[in-house]
Amino acid sequence: MGRYHAAKARINRRLGSMVYESSGAVRASERREHPPGMRTRIRRPSNYGQALMEKQKIKHYYGLGERQLRRYFEKAGRQKGNTGEQLLMICERRLDNIVRRAGFTKTRPQARQGIVHGHFQVNGVKVTSPSYQLRPGDVITVRPRKNLQPIYRSQLEESQIESAEWLSVDKETLRANIQGLPGASDVSLPVDVNTVVEFLSR
Repeated sequence: MGRYHAAKARINRRLGSMVYESSGAVRASERREHPPGMRTRIRRPSNYGQALMEKQKIKHYYGLGERQLRRYFEKAGRQKGNTGEQLLMICERRLDNIVRRAGFTKTRPQARQGIVHGHFQVNGVKVTSPSYQLRPGDVITVRPRKNLQPIYRSQLEESQIESAEWLSVDKETLRANIQGLPGASDVSLPVDVNTVVEFLSR
């Protein structure tokens, strides 16, 4: 799922959410709001179909594969509190998600590409795993290379950083500080996570 290359606007239309944020996908989704396919009669999905769609939202939004999502679900089930909320918090703490939320990139696929290519450091150490789990106190920086710094500095200046109490960004030094843990209100994806929990519990 992290390497999904097909038409992203079709996924946005099928799931009814802007899970892919690239400008082309957003424009195409806005031109055709109805689901893809022949429009004879729009059927209401079954409970199983609705739960599957909610699960697909999480997979596409965070770039997860099926096995990875189930590993996160098992991990969330071992933690205290609501399993659905814990699942989303694990996804929110991924390095690629926070690089996107900090404004270093426009989309999560761009963030994954930059991380895999070694553009970012966590606490001064290069990290090439997009799924790296960040903790309070961690610091994300752009590697001190002349060909990288101007690119991400201009991106930060143009981007609208999503406000979050647990994340602070310094545009001058290209640093993002994790000051706490995200909460349920910090998740921008409209998803019925309890339905996903029931689906994965089968």
